[in-house]
Amino acid sequence: MHKFAFLLWFISMHVIIHGNIAANESSDDKGIIGAILDKSSRIGQEHAVAMKLALEDFYQKSIQSFSLHIRNSQGDPLLAAIAAKDLIDNQKVQAIIGPQTWAETSLVAEISSQKRIPFLSLAEATPEWAMKKWHFLLQSSPSQIMQMKAIAEIVKSWKLYNITMIYEDGDSSSTKILSQLSEALTKFGTELSNAIAIPPLVSSSLSQQLEKLREGQCRVIIVHLSFPLALNLFETAKRMNIMGEGNVWITTGSFTSLVHSLNASTISNMQGVIGVKSYIPKLFPQYADFYRRFRKKFSSENFEEFNYEPGIFAAEAYDAARIVVDAMRETNQIGGQLLLDKIMLSNFTGLSGKIQFTKHGRAPAHTFKIINLIGRSYREIGFWSDGLGFSKYLDEKASYSSSVKELGKVVNPTCAIRLRIGVPSMSNVKQYAEVIQDLSQNVPSFNFKGFSICLFDEIVKKLPYRLEYDYFAFNGTYDELVKQVYLKNYDAVVGDVSIVSTRYEYASFTQPYTETGLMMIVPIKSKTGDRTWLFMKPFTKRMWILILFIIVYNGFVVWIIERNHRPEPEGPILQQTTTMLLLAFCSLFSLNGDRLHSNLSRVAMVVWFLVALIISQIYTASLASMLTVERSEPTVDSIQQLKNNNAIVGCDRGSYLQRYLQDALGINANKIKPFNSMESLAYALRNKEIAAVFLDVPQAKIFLAKHCKGFVQAMPTYKIGGYGFVFPRGSPLLHSVNQALLNISESGTLRDLENRMLASEKCIDIIDPDAKYTSLSPTSFMVPFFLTGGTSTIALLIYIFSANYLCHGQRTMWGLMMAVIKR
Repeated sequence: MHKFAFLLWFISMHVIIHGNIAANESSDDKGIIGAILDKSSRIGQEHAVAMKLALEDFYQKSIQSFSLHIRNSQGDPLLAAIAAKDLIDNQKVQAIIGPQTWAETSLVAEISSQKRIPFLSLAEATPEWAMKKWHFLLQSSPSQIMQMKAIAEIVKSWKLYNITMIYEDGDSSSTKILSQLSEALTKFGTELSNAIAIPPLVSSSLSQQLEKLREGQCRVIIVHLSFPLALNLFETAKRMNIMGEGNVWITTGSFTSLVHSLNASTISNMQGVIGVKSYIPKLFPQYADFYRRFRKKFSSENFEEFNYEPGIFAAEAYDAARIVVDAMRETNQIGGQLLLDKIMLSNFTGLSGKIQFTKHGRAPAHTFKIINLIGRSYREIGFWSDGLGFSKYLDEKASYSSSVKELGKVVNPTCAIRLRIGVPSMSNVKQYAEVIQDLSQNVPSFNFKGFSICLFDEIVKKLPYRLEYDYFAFNGTYDELVKQVYLKNYDAVVGDVSIVSTRYEYASFTQPYTETGLMMIVPIKSKTGDRTWLFMKPFTKRMWILILFIIVYNGFVVWIIERNHRPEPEGPILQQTTTMLLLAFCSLFSLNGDRLHSNLSRVAMVVWFLVALIISQIYTASLASMLTVERSEPTVDSIQQLKNNNAIVGCDRGSYLQRYLQDALGINANKIKPFNSMESLAYALRNKEIAAVFLDVPQAKIFLAKHCKGFVQAMPTYKIGGYGFVFPRGSPLLHSVNQALLNISESGTLRDLENRMLASEKCIDIIDPDAKYTSLSPTSFMVPFFLTGGTSTIALLIYIFSANYLCHGQRTMWGLMMAVIKR
């Protein structure tokens, strides 16, 4: 413990004695500014030179002077914390401008907030929670939130889907960067496929991590690493031959902003890399003067031997120092809330862009420069602006495009690799997947067609990226075909492949594109039972009563009207009634127009005859239909009946059903017989080789559509299976393919494809043995009954009123009849 304390004291004294660099120190200094930098890095070197220039410029324009105390943290968070404590306690600094990494920033922010000293962080990304926790922490560099949107727009332009991000392990700011990139990619219909964390120290595991990049195809690799780590990454990738065709590399601003400091030999390891970095608005003559003075001062400090040009980090440090001195000039308070408020009110355009704080952080940058590393250096190919898109120039006449391709030819933005897709050649349902060998050519070739093939082609058209692929025939079982994806012999499988849990061990599936379930199909047989009163079923009881009533009523009306033209019925009342009913019933089958003497009776009988004809024809048709329906029923109605009868069942050869029938339904293996085609299944059912056949719902629909008269579904559907497309586990294609499949389903395209597939197999005279016949009621015949009843009633009324003008004898007879009716 004592040794550790001594070590801390020794480090502190070393930093204070050897790390103190003061600029413009004098007894009449207006104030003191502290800076904590990593002077062993290019970024720290640019920070130091830029801040000294900022104080020199301020001193030339004002009689006031400020001291700048710089501490070298060497990139160590502990040394950064010790330096912050020394600057505050011993040097009495009023503000601190500081470290470039988040690990250093977090420790310095804790100390500065406790001491109420404003701390302007130069780290690339500072979490929002940190600025809420440490009230005196400000994000001085512009937020890079839009940078991930610019990268997503580039990926969208190339229509590539396999996206990997490489980031530095242990950097908490990377979590926010990953989230921003993932969100931006999702808006364009794709997603981040993989994320690889690289340890901050160079180790042998780097090569092992990069080996993962060989597993994918058409891969976009986004590199978000510190400058030294990125250099080592590209050197290793070049040595492993991963930088070639098939991989597209994109670097973020943390590396791209320092590309200007690289020499030709280093750039040779990064040929074709696309870089995105913040745009520095070159404000002439202000920027030209800064550029000249920076190169001169940077070379005099002997920091680098190759390039003395300033980058975005120099501009950000220059602006941060200017913000602090401008605020300190207006207040005499050492640190504190007043100085913090003055800094947050800063609002001007600096070298790094618009200076304006919102919630303790600078407003995000909205314009980024895009470069391409080629040859011995790099070239600027254009810009991306939020809300506008890509452009070659930034001026009033600039034209914008949504695609980066409009900026000109970019090295290696395409992928020449095509996906290998397996198709089952042993499919029993050719309507879904059929492999046809072309024998007309010397070299064997195959044609692929079917519902699954057409559907996958439609899905590819809906994808937000370009997907090139070839179909390959596979002659084996479906389980073996799915394993080929696991073994990386195929990149996907398209066909009538059922989604089964055991296959998830080797691959992933899309959502089902067919109805899920298992059906049992059996032959139909004649139904036996009591048919004694079957002839009564076409009509309900009320209907029969109404028919009898209308017959009697029409017969009665005709008998009354024809009474004067017929001899008086003799005998008892029963005999007279029988004569009247006979006339009524005879009218049901014959008009008897030659025997009727009155026009009124003829009209009544004509209408009744038409109604009777309608009723008799409907009765005949209904009875015939009922006899046909009643004649058919399933030969087997349950699985238990199959087991009790020790019956043999059939299924599709090579499918999962043979295993499912044994494990889930408990059917003995020796009672399961596989078949190679639908025709052989139908033949076996007709010849009673098997008692039932088990098929997936998609197969069963085609089977029943083609063999509709002799077979029927015999039990409810088991909710299992369904067909899906097969992809490798964790495939980046899976999300977008599912989304495209959902769009096709909602638009009705999926239904249209299925209807066209079933159209050629559809049966016109399908007999459904389970249909229940409904007897016809009087409601269905109200209009005919009202017509005949009304006609007869009108004829009777006309006859009654006409009777008043007849002879006395006829009136007497009429009165006698009315008396009988009244009684």
